Amino acid sequence: MKKFFAILLAGVLTVGLAACGGSDDAATNDDSNKEEITLKIGASPTPHAEILNAAKDELAEKGIKLDIVEFTDYVQPNLATESGDLDANYFQHTPYLEQFNKEQGTHLVAVGKVHFEPMSIYAGTVKDLKDIPAGTKVGIPNDATNGGRALLLLEANGLIKLNPDAGVTATKLDITENPYNLEIVEMEAAQLPLSLGDLGFAAINANYALQNKLTQDDALATEDAESVAAKTYGNVVVVKEGNENLPGIAELMEVLHGQTVVDFINNTYGGAVAPLQ
Repeated sequence: MKKFFAILLAGVLTVGLAACGGSDDAATNDDSNKEEITLKIGASPTPHAEILNAAKDELAEKGIKLDIVEFTDYVQPNLATESGDLDANYFQHTPYLEQFNKEQGTHLVAVGKVHFEPMSIYAGTVKDLKDIPAGTKVGIPNDATNGGRALLLLEANGLIKLNPDAGVTATKLDITENPYNLEIVEMEAAQLPLSLGDLGFAAINANYALQNKLTQDDALATEDAESVAAKTYGNVVVVKEGNENLPGIAELMEVLHGQTVVDFINNTYGGAVAPLQ
């Protein structure tokens, strides 16, 4: 009889343990069936989309899928983020974002900086900044913030002088001295690398330089790492106001600031892109 009850008790314990094991399996299955989050993000092809692609695997491990939509201009990704067609975008710095909101009436906010791209001067018909013919045409971006940045870069290299009160919002009207009688030509930032043959030289944003196979080795001059620009023009991830806590955004920023992305940037762009943490 004792033997019978011992066998019966062992059976009950086995069933109980199996039931507990079944609960763990169910919890595991519940986790595996967790719904994946998709973030649709607009980005310039280089380096922004490339950096996002470098973050994809790590984000996938966190249950977040990136749907990266590439844009070749600075206007449409902001409009698409404002309209809700995009969850976020990654292509711009804060001064441009603030100017865009002011001019377009949009409601976009930055959720964090990721990297800095030094603006550089690249040669067209003029191959040396110490030998500049009078009246040389110089290309700069035609948007207010990048245009002012380009003028500051020209000033830093002794090519012009600006009204000291102008700062990063400088325009051609703020030029107080122009010893080479430079002709400042404003054009769409994306067109500058393609127009070098018609210009003496041009101040070009790093993403457009990289897209057109221009490297830091090709640059005649570049922004100093300690310059006002370096501290001002960090590239940011942007969302519509109110979407700062959208599911997946915090994880996106965590991965973009992580070692995998930092190493990718440092190993890929030869100093043309610098990670910010």
